[in-house]
Parts: sequence; structure tokens; C-alpha cells
Amino acid sequence: MGAAGSMSTSANPRRIEELPTTIPIFPLPNVLLLPRGKLPLNVFEPRYLEMVQDAIASHRLIGMVQPKNPKAAPDHPEVYQTGCAGRITSFAETEDGRYLITLSGVSRFDIVRELPIGEKLHRRVEVSYGRFADDLSEPNEPGLDRARLTPALKGYFTLHGLTADWETIERTPDHHLITCLAMICPFKPNEKQALLECPTTTARADTMITLIEMALHEGRGSRKPTRLRQ
Repeated sequence: MGAAGSMSTSANPRRIEELPTTIPIFPLPNVLLLPRGKLPLNVFEPRYLEMVQDAIASHRLIGMVQPKNPKAAPDHPEVYQTGCAGRITSFAETEDGRYLITLSGVSRFDIVRELPIGEKLHRRVEVSYGRFADDLSEPNEPGLDRARLTPALKGYFTLHGLTADWETIERTPDHHLITCLAMICPFKPNEKQALLECPTTTARADTMITLIEMALHEGRGSRKPTRLRQ
């Protein structure tokens, strides 16, 4: 097929009733997608190439989920029951047959049941969006405690060798900053899942700051004490 161009979609569901109840899932450890977040993916396994093809041919939605045990065999790992559906909003094919896609987070979901594989290579599930109807609404500003976040985040980035444009961070709206940080910070898989399942953006902000402060405290505590010469 060679290299393809780009593709985008303007579909923007306003009610959970407009979302499909059967979607494919993409189990990836340490990967978090949140509503209104952007997740670039490099797809190369045959089953996930098939998944992308099927999604593009239908509703363009893929459910991102995390395996419960990141070290489990990758063929059919047990996954958390809550994930986030993302719409394919950009697509390109490389010369070697990979798909470069971007998922735009739409809504979280609960898995109702997994469907038999059948003739498909990838996994599909029936889902319910009922608990997350607010994901389709425009978020209210959560009143992020930046006086608490900023110093902790600077220490956290230093601890992990990360750099940031702090002026841009200061200008970023609260809800967008919370989503971006939750997705890109190197939290543990169970911590990412906890952030995903937070009921509100405000709760996610509080949880994220607590995780950053805990990681910073543990990082400082693990440093070897400096020996003073006599």
C-alpha cells in the first residue's frame, strides 16, 4: 500500500447513546488515555493492524486498557475493567507497513463482557459508558492548586531527568494540564489506573499531586547520605 496521507474526523458525540457498545481493545502497560487527551501510537503487530483497519472502517473507536499484570504473557493478558475509548483522528502508513495513529480520548467505559475472538485476531468487548456520561461534557475548571503542584512537579521532573517549558505550563488551562501530566508522567501502572478512574477532574488533580509528592519524598529518601570528611 505504500505511504498513505493523513486522515481526520469531525465526529464528536454529545451523548453516550451515540457511542458504540462493542469496541476493540488495545491492552498496553504503562499507557494512559484520558478524555480529551491525545495519544500517538506506533502500530505494527498484525492483530493490531487488523484492529485499526476495522476501526477505521466503522466507528474509528479503540478502547485503551491496561493489563493488570504488566509482566504477564502478552498474548491475552487479564486487563483492568475500566478503560478509555479514543477516536482515530490521524492516520498514516509507513513504507514498512506500520500504522502511525493518534487517538483522541472520548469517554471512559466499563467492560461488560469480552466477546469470543472468532475469526478476528484482536480482542473485542461489550462496554458501558453509564458511569462516565460527564466525559462528553466540556470540563469545568477544577481550581488546580498550582502553588502546591508547581514546586512538587519541578522536583519530580528533576528526579526523573525530565525537562519542561514552565512558562507554557503556567499558561495551560487547568483541565488540559491535568490531562497532559497524568498521561505523560512516569507513574506506575496501578497509579495510572487510579488516575483514570478518578470520578472528577478535581479528584484527578488531587490524586496526581499526591502521587508526585509521594514519589518525590521516596526519591529523596532513597538517596545515599553524603559522607562528611573529618
